[in-house]
Amino acid sequence: MIKKTSYQTAFIFLVSLFFMWAFLTALNDILVPFVKELFEFGYTEAALIQFCFFGAFFIMGYPASVILDKYGYKTGIVIGLTLMGMGALLFYPASVMVYYPLFLGALFVLATGVTILQVAANPYVAVLGPPETAASRLNLAQGVNSMAKVIAPVFGGVLILSGIEVLSKEQQAEAVQMPYVGLAIALFLLASIFAFITLPNLRDLDSVKESNKIVVKDKNSIFDFPYLLLGAGAIFMYVGAEVTIASFMVNFLGEESIAGLDSKSASKYLSFYWGGLMVGRFIGAAVLQKMKSQTLLAIMAVVAIIFLITGITMTGWTAGWAIILIGFCNSIMWSNIFTLSIDGLGKFTSKGSGLLVMAIVGGAFVPLLHGYLADKIGLQSSYSIAIFCYAYILFYATNGYKIGKFY
Repeated sequence: MIKKTSYQTAFIFLVSLFFMWAFLTALNDILVPFVKELFEFGYTEAALIQFCFFGAFFIMGYPASVILDKYGYKTGIVIGLTLMGMGALLFYPASVMVYYPLFLGALFVLATGVTILQVAANPYVAVLGPPETAASRLNLAQGVNSMAKVIAPVFGGVLILSGIEVLSKEQQAEAVQMPYVGLAIALFLLASIFAFITLPNLRDLDSVKESNKIVVKDKNSIFDFPYLLLGAGAIFMYVGAEVTIASFMVNFLGEESIAGLDSKSASKYLSFYWGGLMVGRFIGAAVLQKMKSQTLLAIMAVVAIIFLITGITMTGWTAGWAIILIGFCNSIMWSNIFTLSIDGLGKFTSKGSGLLVMAIVGGAFVPLLHGYLADKIGLQSSYSIAIFCYAYILFYATNGYKIGKFY
């Protein structure tokens, strides 16, 4: 049996994983305007950054679970961190060659590592200690996750986007070398640490699954739960909306009719977007003690739609702050949708959770469609795509979460 101090030490190391994958995910919002400027792309081509990154969750989600089953969670974490480091390191040759497909390939390798960490770290944190404090540990880990998303845009804005408009193409490309090589070194060091530290053996999580006392009768697969399938759609829409709003925010705030900011200045406001998500998570945790999760989810979806309509129809900082504040609305959506979707699955809970993780692929497709619309109808008007995302989430919060419930 692992001693309590070992649990605490292991938890600290595991939380570092939440920070690293969130930091690198948020840094993609800097890469979108970076490649748009470097390659003189339209929004559609620039959105391939998010398409390749989040597409890895769908493509590599099942292989990631196979890796963990075969090699164990600790080894899986080491493999994931190593792949992330390799992906970050590939940014160097990509910048030397100024070759977009290699940038995308580097992102896919990096995202494959993130996928493995996502599959491994969440159950690790959940069972790393007494069951009655599991929610507290997950909330703390998610809080650190949000902190990374606040820091990353500032980091990327200063080191990657600073003065990019007046640099030569070679100098623009070189801007990603130091940040991503530095991140690669940090990831390889973290992988080395995990290779040598002692962690609890969590290869077999059946004991955790057995704690679910709900008995599911006359159900043969996860496809027998309509509310779960609709919940996967809600996760798809939520991640798609969250990512696409952030992906084009730097360019949105650079519009003369909005704020007219340069890339470096605009990137700082991404931190307010992600900061709203972080603050909202702590406030939401308190509010949910007295309010049903579906009710709060519905309220936040409605407010997000109002903010979007304001951002699309108004100008100046009224429109700018309306889009930025959607981050606060996003804060409770992942946890509330996830909880409503797996409620009552019983022995199908783990498979249902896997389906919801695969739905993260919404972060690949929605920004791509957003980019296409931005090229066709203008960036400000193209934000209307997110309205459809939040409208679906509103449907799920008011009706979808209970379709097919049997108790």
